[in-house]
Amino acid sequence: METITIVLILLFAVVVSGVLSRLLPIPVPRPLVQIALGAMIGLVANWRVTLDPEIFFLLFLPPLLFLDGWRIPREELFKDGKTILELALGLVIFTVVGMGLFIHWMVPAMPMPVAFALAAVISPTDPIAVSAIAQRVPIPKRMMHILEGESLLNDASGLVCLRFAIAAALTGTFSVQEAALNFLWVAFGGIAIGAGLTWLVGRTKSWLSRRLGEDSGSQILISLLIPFGAYLAAEHLHCSGILAAVAAGLTMGFVEGGGQALAATRIRRNTVWDIIQFAANGIIFVLLGEQLPMILAGAAETVRLTGHHESGWLVIYVLAINLALAALRFAWVWLSFRLTLFRREERRTTPNWRIVAAMSFAGVRGAITLAGVLTLPLTMTDGAAFPGRELAIFLAMGVIIVSLIVASVGLPWLLNGLEMPAEPSYQAEEDMARIEAAQAAIARIEHVQHDLAEGRGDADLYVSAGWRVMEGYRQRIENRQGNIEHNATGRRSERIERDLRLAAVKAERTAIFKMVRERRVGSEVARKLIRELDLLEARYAG
Repeated sequence: METITIVLILLFAVVVSGVLSRLLPIPVPRPLVQIALGAMIGLVANWRVTLDPEIFFLLFLPPLLFLDGWRIPREELFKDGKTILELALGLVIFTVVGMGLFIHWMVPAMPMPVAFALAAVISPTDPIAVSAIAQRVPIPKRMMHILEGESLLNDASGLVCLRFAIAAALTGTFSVQEAALNFLWVAFGGIAIGAGLTWLVGRTKSWLSRRLGEDSGSQILISLLIPFGAYLAAEHLHCSGILAAVAAGLTMGFVEGGGQALAATRIRRNTVWDIIQFAANGIIFVLLGEQLPMILAGAAETVRLTGHHESGWLVIYVLAINLALAALRFAWVWLSFRLTLFRREERRTTPNWRIVAAMSFAGVRGAITLAGVLTLPLTMTDGAAFPGRELAIFLAMGVIIVSLIVASVGLPWLLNGLEMPAEPSYQAEEDMARIEAAQAAIARIEHVQHDLAEGRGDADLYVSAGWRVMEGYRQRIENRQGNIEHNATGRRSERIERDLRLAAVKAERTAIFKMVRERRVGSEVARKLIRELDLLEARYAG
């Protein structure tokens, strides 16, 4: 019963955080509000959530990474693939080596392997936190795609480095050759398992749906189980469960590209996944805040591990680590953009310092850092306490919070009016797709209209109904064809029509609610009509 109560309290805190973030007079990112609420819960409640890293990883990371991989635009991911790989792999290794040496130099009491383990857990970034921070100042699409692609891969590379650092701390030995071979198995094995499992499930699901029909509830449940299945299968074979979940999400995008699922299934599934994403992200940051009082309570003991007696040194260490992380990221991003992203542009230019600085500020740490640092073992192989564990946890928590605060202040200023290198316009591609889709719709309407009217005495009704339906498609084709000026006028006409339709839909819905309140319409009829109007509004608003 206590566990259920804790879960309900955490979910309620997530709901409250959404309200508070909108009520506050100054824009405060939702993750910071959630951390503050979690800290308040940790101070006033007489219970503590004991975070088991394995359970934490299994419950939260597979579905969130799967969803990120599923929804990320694959074309954008591949277009900037070289830049993403440089950030996700090169930057992680650069950060682990640089920060490991820096932390050991700054805190000699922390053994070298533990310093490298801490550097490994603070290397992955959290794009979810960045999205929440920048929701009032939108991040340029191309930058967000790069950040999302980086985070999908650097989680795995950072945690693989963590695994090697822990092994070195426990055994006292480290082999570069063995580590490289292990990395290849962990990475490529995880990708193969995630992609293979998703493809197999997709083919089986399609085969069953064609023969037995589609059940929306089962389809949604299958999509929820896939990331967990991929993660567990990969971990069982000692591969990267995180990369398996990412690969499963990317493969799911290809599998679902065939469009076999029913429209109702897609609508309901998107709603379910939106709720899961909102709840899981929120609970992660609330839990982070809930752990704060317990970690701060041991600050006095933790600071003694560094050879000092004043807790202020811990703050100095946290700030120094954040500054070093920002400097390393700034240098690597500038070099990466200089060699790849800006080199591909028609005019080879030097990266704008604001773009590089924004990418550096966007290196916010979050869930992976929290979960990773908690995987540090409690004891060594001989039973002795793992050296510097509490200090590493404190420093990791400090990095998460400071990076969130700095990003919430610096990103909106840097992103205001910032533009990435020019991207090609996809308007011609969109026009072509809309025209061909409309032509296919007209051809199908004519065919169905002929079949339905054949042998009937009221054929004129079918002709007139078909004409009315096809007229909308013909108007769409006319608006999208012709010269550029005509296309612009047509698209403006469509936008005006869309605004008018949205206003009409909202008026219809208001009238129906009024009739319900006046008891002139029953709830079942009203529910059906409201759902139809909601779908129409979603169509027009999209």
